[in-house]
Amino acid sequence: MSFEMTKGLFKYDFIDQHAILGIPLDAEFNDIRKRYMKIARRLHSDTCSFEDPADKNWANQFLSKVVNPAYNKFSKESDRKEYNLLLATISKRLVKEQAKMQIESAAAKQLATAQNWEEAYKTAVSKLALKQYESVEETQQAIDQISELNMVYLLRKERLGGGGVAAGSPAKATTPSSTEKTAAATPATATPAAPPPPKVEPPNTLADPYCRRAQGFMDSKNYAKASLELREALKRDPKHSQAHAMLAMCYFEQNQATMAKLEMNKALASNPEEPTALEVKKKLEQAAAKAKKGDEKPGFFASLFGGKKK
Repeated sequence: MSFEMTKGLFKYDFIDQHAILGIPLDAEFNDIRKRYMKIARRLHSDTCSFEDPADKNWANQFLSKVVNPAYNKFSKESDRKEYNLLLATISKRLVKEQAKMQIESAAAKQLATAQNWEEAYKTAVSKLALKQYESVEETQQAIDQISELNMVYLLRKERLGGGGVAAGSPAKATTPSSTEKTAAATPATATPAAPPPPKVEPPNTLADPYCRRAQGFMDSKNYAKASLELREALKRDPKHSQAHAMLAMCYFEQNQATMAKLEMNKALASNPEEPTALEVKKKLEQAAAKAKKGDEKPGFFASLFGGKKK
Protein backbone atom coordinates (compact mmCIF):
# COMPACT_ATOMS: atom_id res chain seq x y z
CA MET A 1 0.00 0.00 0.00
CA SER A 2 1.49 3.34 -1.11
CA PHE A 3 1.23 6.56 0.89
CA GLU A 4 2.62 9.17 -1.48
CA MET A 5 3.12 12.69 -0.14
CA THR A 6 4.86 15.11 -2.51
CA LYS A 7 3.82 18.68 -1.62
CA GLY A 8 5.18 21.29 0.77
CA LEU A 9 8.25 20.14 2.68
CA PHE A 10 7.92 16.65 1.20
CA LYS A 11 9.37 18.12 -2.03
CA TYR A 12 12.72 18.47 -0.28
CA ASP A 13 13.25 14.76 0.42
CA PHE A 14 11.94 15.36 3.93
CA ILE A 15 9.16 13.55 5.80
CA ASP A 16 7.06 16.25 7.40
CA GLN A 17 6.06 14.55 10.65
CA HIS A 18 4.27 17.70 11.85
CA ALA A 19 2.00 17.65 8.80
CA ILE A 20 1.23 13.95 9.31
CA LEU A 21 0.17 14.59 12.90
CA GLY A 22 -1.60 17.86 12.06
CA ILE A 23 0.35 19.98 14.54
CA PRO A 24 2.19 23.31 14.20
CA LEU A 25 5.99 23.32 14.09
CA ASP A 26 6.24 24.85 17.56
CA ALA A 27 3.87 22.38 19.27
CA GLU A 28 4.82 21.29 22.77
CA PHE A 29 5.45 17.60 23.37
CA ASN A 30 2.41 17.10 25.62
CA ASP A 31 0.17 18.48 22.85
CA ILE A 32 1.89 16.20 20.33
CA ARG A 33 1.17 13.18 22.53
CA LYS A 34 -2.49 14.14 22.95
CA ARG A 35 -2.86 14.66 19.21
CA TYR A 36 -1.27 11.29 18.49
CA MET A 37 -3.65 9.54 20.90
CA LYS A 38 -6.63 11.16 19.19
CA ILE A 39 -5.45 10.09 15.73
CA ALA A 40 -4.66 6.58 16.96
CA ARG A 41 -8.19 6.18 18.32
CA ARG A 42 -9.53 7.35 14.98
CA LEU A 43 -7.47 4.96 12.85
CA HIS A 44 -7.01 1.88 15.05
CA SER A 45 -8.93 -1.19 13.87
CA ASP A 46 -10.71 -1.52 17.26
CA THR A 47 -12.12 2.01 17.20
CA CYS A 48 -12.09 3.09 13.53
CA SER A 49 -15.50 4.33 12.33
CA PHE A 50 -14.80 4.03 8.60
CA GLU A 51 -17.54 1.92 7.00
CA ASP A 52 -15.75 0.69 3.87
CA PRO A 53 -13.51 -2.35 4.60
CA ALA A 54 -10.86 -0.99 2.22
CA ASP A 55 -10.84 2.34 4.08
CA LYS A 56 -10.53 0.53 7.42
CA ASN A 57 -7.58 -1.42 6.10
CA TRP A 58 -6.00 1.81 4.82
CA ALA A 59 -6.52 3.44 8.24
CA ASN A 60 -4.84 0.57 10.07
CA GLN A 61 -1.90 0.54 7.66
CA PHE A 62 -1.53 4.32 7.74
CA LEU A 63 -1.47 4.29 11.54
CA SER A 64 1.26 1.66 11.78
CA LYS A 65 3.42 2.76 8.83
CA VAL A 66 3.04 6.57 8.88
CA VAL A 67 1.47 7.96 12.06
CA ASN A 68 3.34 5.81 14.59
CA PRO A 69 6.78 6.54 13.05
CA ALA A 70 5.89 10.25 12.98
CA TYR A 71 5.12 10.21 16.70
CA ASN A 72 8.32 8.28 17.41
CA LYS A 73 10.37 11.14 15.94
CA PHE A 74 9.35 13.24 18.93
CA SER A 75 9.75 10.46 21.48
CA LYS A 76 13.33 9.39 20.79
CA GLU A 77 16.18 11.74 21.57
CA SER A 78 18.43 10.73 18.66
CA ASP A 79 15.61 11.00 16.10
CA ARG A 80 14.56 14.36 17.51
CA LYS A 81 18.04 15.83 17.14
CA GLU A 82 18.32 14.60 13.57
CA TYR A 83 14.88 15.98 12.74
CA ASN A 84 15.70 19.43 14.16
CA LEU A 85 18.94 19.59 12.18
CA LEU A 86 17.07 18.74 8.97
CA LEU A 87 14.48 21.46 9.68
CA ALA A 88 17.25 24.03 10.18
CA THR A 89 18.92 22.96 6.92
CA ILE A 90 15.67 23.10 4.96
CA SER A 91 14.91 26.57 6.35
CA LYS A 92 18.12 27.92 4.79
CA ARG A 93 17.46 26.06 1.56
CA LEU A 94 13.99 27.63 1.31
CA VAL A 95 15.46 31.13 1.45
CA LYS A 96 17.97 30.31 -1.31
CA GLU A 97 15.36 28.67 -3.54
CA GLN A 98 12.34 30.85 -2.78
CA ALA A 99 12.24 32.18 -6.34
CA LYS A 100 11.44 28.65 -7.56
CA MET A 101 9.01 27.85 -4.76
CA GLN A 102 5.56 26.73 -5.90
CA ILE A 103 2.59 27.20 -3.56
CA GLU A 104 -0.71 25.59 -4.51
CA SER A 105 -3.08 25.83 -1.54
CA ALA A 106 -5.05 28.99 -0.83
CA ALA A 107 -4.15 28.83 2.88
CA ALA A 108 -0.42 28.82 2.15
CA LYS A 109 -0.76 31.68 -0.34
CA GLN A 110 -2.58 33.76 2.26
CA LEU A 111 0.09 32.95 4.84
CA ALA A 112 2.83 34.13 2.49
CA THR A 113 1.45 37.69 2.62
CA ALA A 114 -0.31 37.73 6.01
CA GLN A 115 0.70 40.51 8.37
CA ASN A 116 0.20 38.60 11.63
CA TRP A 117 1.62 35.49 10.01
CA GLU A 118 2.48 33.45 13.13
CA GLU A 119 -1.10 33.63 14.42
CA ALA A 120 -2.48 33.03 10.92
CA TYR A 121 -0.26 29.94 10.61
CA LYS A 122 -1.49 28.33 13.83
CA THR A 123 -5.12 29.09 12.99
CA ALA A 124 -4.79 27.56 9.52
CA VAL A 125 -3.11 24.38 10.80
CA SER A 126 -5.71 23.98 13.54
CA LYS A 127 -8.55 24.35 11.06
CA LEU A 128 -7.13 21.71 8.71
CA ALA A 129 -6.41 19.31 11.59
CA LEU A 130 -10.07 19.25 12.65
CA LYS A 131 -11.10 17.13 9.66
CA GLN A 132 -7.71 15.68 8.78
CA TYR A 133 -8.66 12.08 9.52
CA GLU A 134 -12.36 12.13 8.65
CA SER A 135 -11.72 10.20 5.41
CA VAL A 136 -8.91 8.85 3.26
CA GLU A 137 -9.22 11.75 0.81
CA GLU A 138 -9.29 14.45 3.50
CA THR A 139 -6.23 12.95 5.15
CA GLN A 140 -4.10 13.30 2.01
CA GLN A 141 -5.38 16.79 1.26
CA ALA A 142 -4.85 18.03 4.82
CA ILE A 143 -1.30 16.67 5.02
CA ASP A 144 -0.40 18.35 1.71
CA GLN A 145 -1.86 21.69 2.78
CA ILE A 146 -0.35 21.64 6.28
CA SER A 147 3.06 20.83 4.82
CA GLU A 148 2.75 23.82 2.47
CA LEU A 149 1.88 25.99 5.48
CA ASN A 150 4.96 24.63 7.26
CA MET A 151 7.08 25.48 4.23
CA VAL A 152 5.88 29.10 4.14
CA TYR A 153 6.20 29.42 7.93
CA LEU A 154 9.83 28.23 7.88
CA LEU A 155 10.65 30.61 5.03
CA ARG A 156 9.24 33.64 6.82
CA LYS A 157 10.87 32.67 10.10
CA GLU A 158 14.26 32.17 8.46
CA ARG A 159 14.03 35.61 6.87
CA LEU A 160 13.89 36.98 10.39
CA GLY A 161 16.93 34.93 11.39
CA GLY A 162 14.86 32.47 13.40
CA GLY A 163 16.28 29.27 11.91
CA GLY A 164 14.49 25.93 12.14
CA VAL A 165 11.81 25.36 14.75
CA ALA A 166 12.66 22.80 17.43
CA ALA A 167 10.13 19.97 17.37
CA GLY A 168 8.13 19.50 20.54
CA SER A 169 9.00 22.84 22.14
CA PRO A 170 7.44 26.31 21.88
CA ALA A 171 8.89 28.81 19.43
CA LYS A 172 9.72 32.35 20.46
CA ALA A 173 7.15 34.86 19.24
CA THR A 174 8.24 37.39 16.65
CA THR A 175 6.44 40.53 15.55
CA PRO A 176 6.22 41.18 11.79
CA SER A 177 8.01 44.35 10.81
CA SER A 178 10.20 45.90 8.14
CA THR A 179 13.13 43.86 9.48
CA GLU A 180 11.78 40.85 7.59
CA LYS A 181 12.90 42.40 4.31
CA THR A 182 16.34 43.42 5.50
CA ALA A 183 17.01 40.16 7.33
CA ALA A 184 16.85 38.22 4.08
CA ALA A 185 19.97 40.00 2.90
CA THR A 186 22.07 38.82 5.85
CA PRO A 187 23.18 35.23 6.58
CA ALA A 188 20.71 33.50 8.90
CA THR A 189 21.95 31.54 11.87
CA ALA A 190 20.06 28.55 13.15
CA THR A 191 18.99 28.61 16.77
CA PRO A 192 20.40 25.84 18.97
CA ALA A 193 18.31 22.70 19.08
CA ALA A 194 15.99 22.53 22.08
CA PRO A 195 16.61 19.94 24.81
CA PRO A 196 15.20 16.49 24.03
CA PRO A 197 11.69 15.68 25.26
CA PRO A 198 11.12 13.29 28.15
CA LYS A 199 11.48 9.66 27.22
CA VAL A 200 8.19 7.88 26.67
CA GLU A 201 7.24 4.40 25.58
CA PRO A 202 7.08 3.89 21.81
CA PRO A 203 3.51 3.55 20.55
CA ASN A 204 3.75 -0.12 19.56
CA THR A 205 3.80 -1.84 22.98
CA LEU A 206 1.18 -4.41 23.95
CA ALA A 207 -0.29 -1.94 26.43
CA ASP A 208 -1.01 0.84 23.94
CA PRO A 209 -4.36 -0.37 22.51
CA TYR A 210 -5.70 -0.48 26.08
CA CYS A 211 -4.36 3.01 26.78
CA ARG A 212 -6.07 4.33 23.66
CA ARG A 213 -9.39 2.86 24.67
CA ALA A 214 -8.90 4.13 28.22
CA GLN A 215 -8.26 7.65 26.93
CA GLY A 216 -11.58 7.52 25.11
CA PHE A 217 -13.38 6.57 28.31
CA MET A 218 -11.52 9.28 30.22
CA ASP A 219 -12.54 11.88 27.65
CA SER A 220 -16.18 10.99 28.38
CA LYS A 221 -15.45 10.94 32.15
CA ASN A 222 -16.14 7.20 32.43
CA TYR A 223 -13.23 6.61 34.80
CA ALA A 224 -14.42 3.21 35.99
CA LYS A 225 -14.22 1.68 32.50
CA ALA A 226 -11.00 3.53 31.81
CA SER A 227 -9.49 1.97 34.95
CA LEU A 228 -10.42 -1.52 33.75
CA GLU A 229 -8.65 -0.94 30.43
CA LEU A 230 -5.56 0.42 32.17
CA ARG A 231 -5.33 -2.53 34.55
CA GLU A 232 -5.38 -4.80 31.50
CA ALA A 233 -2.64 -2.68 29.97
CA LEU A 234 -0.47 -3.07 33.04
CA LYS A 235 -0.93 -6.84 33.00
CA ARG A 236 0.80 -6.80 29.63
CA ASP A 237 3.41 -4.17 30.49
CA PRO A 238 3.75 -3.67 34.28
CA LYS A 239 6.27 -0.81 33.88
CA HIS A 240 4.30 1.17 31.29
CA SER A 241 4.61 4.68 32.78
CA GLN A 242 1.80 6.18 30.72
CA ALA A 243 -0.67 3.49 31.83
CA HIS A 244 0.28 4.01 35.49
CA ALA A 245 -0.07 7.77 35.07
CA MET A 246 -3.48 7.53 33.40
CA LEU A 247 -4.66 5.16 36.12
CA ALA A 248 -3.46 7.66 38.72
CA MET A 249 -5.56 10.33 37.04
CA CYS A 250 -8.60 8.05 37.06
CA TYR A 251 -8.17 7.42 40.78
CA PHE A 252 -7.78 11.14 41.45
CA GLU A 253 -10.95 11.97 39.53
CA GLN A 254 -12.78 9.39 41.66
CA ASN A 255 -11.44 10.95 44.90
CA GLN A 256 -9.19 7.96 45.64
CA ALA A 257 -6.11 9.96 46.57
CA THR A 258 -4.11 7.14 48.14
CA MET A 259 -4.39 4.95 45.05
CA ALA A 260 -3.71 7.97 42.84
CA LYS A 261 -0.46 8.65 44.67
CA LEU A 262 0.56 4.99 44.47
CA GLU A 263 0.09 4.82 40.69
CA MET A 264 1.68 8.24 40.23
CA ASN A 265 4.82 7.06 42.04
CA LYS A 266 4.99 3.94 39.86
CA ALA A 267 4.73 6.08 36.72
CA LEU A 268 7.45 8.47 37.86
CA ALA A 269 9.69 5.57 38.84
CA SER A 270 9.63 4.39 35.21
CA ASN A 271 9.74 7.87 33.70
CA PRO A 272 10.43 10.86 36.01
CA GLU A 273 9.16 13.25 33.32
CA GLU A 274 5.87 11.47 32.52
CA PRO A 275 3.55 14.47 31.86
CA THR A 276 0.29 12.96 33.11
CA ALA A 277 1.95 11.71 36.30
CA LEU A 278 3.39 15.17 36.92
CA GLU A 279 -0.07 16.64 36.39
CA VAL A 280 -1.52 14.24 38.98
CA LYS A 281 1.26 15.16 41.39
CA LYS A 282 0.40 18.84 41.01
CA LYS A 283 -3.31 18.15 41.57
CA LEU A 284 -2.56 16.12 44.69
CA GLU A 285 -0.36 18.86 46.09
CA GLN A 286 -3.06 21.45 45.44
CA ALA A 287 -5.66 19.23 47.11
CA ALA A 288 -3.37 18.80 50.11
CA ALA A 289 -2.94 22.56 50.41
CA LYS A 290 -6.71 23.06 50.35
CA ALA A 291 -7.24 20.32 52.90
CA LYS A 292 -4.90 22.08 55.32
CA LYS A 293 -6.95 25.26 54.99
CA GLY A 294 -10.14 23.34 55.73
CA ASP A 295 -11.58 23.84 52.25
CA GLU A 296 -12.16 20.13 51.68
CA LYS A 297 -14.85 18.04 53.32
CA PRO A 298 -13.80 16.22 56.51
CA GLY A 299 -11.95 13.04 55.71
CA PHE A 300 -11.25 13.90 52.05
CA PHE A 301 -7.60 13.04 51.28
CA ALA A 302 -7.14 12.38 55.02
CA SER A 303 -5.64 8.94 54.50
CA LEU A 304 -3.05 10.37 52.17
CA PHE A 305 -2.22 13.69 53.78
CA GLY A 306 -2.84 13.01 57.46
CA GLY A 307 -6.07 14.92 57.86
CA LYS A 308 -7.45 15.47 61.33
CA LYS A 309 -9.54 12.72 62.79
CA LYS A 310 -12.85 13.48 64.41
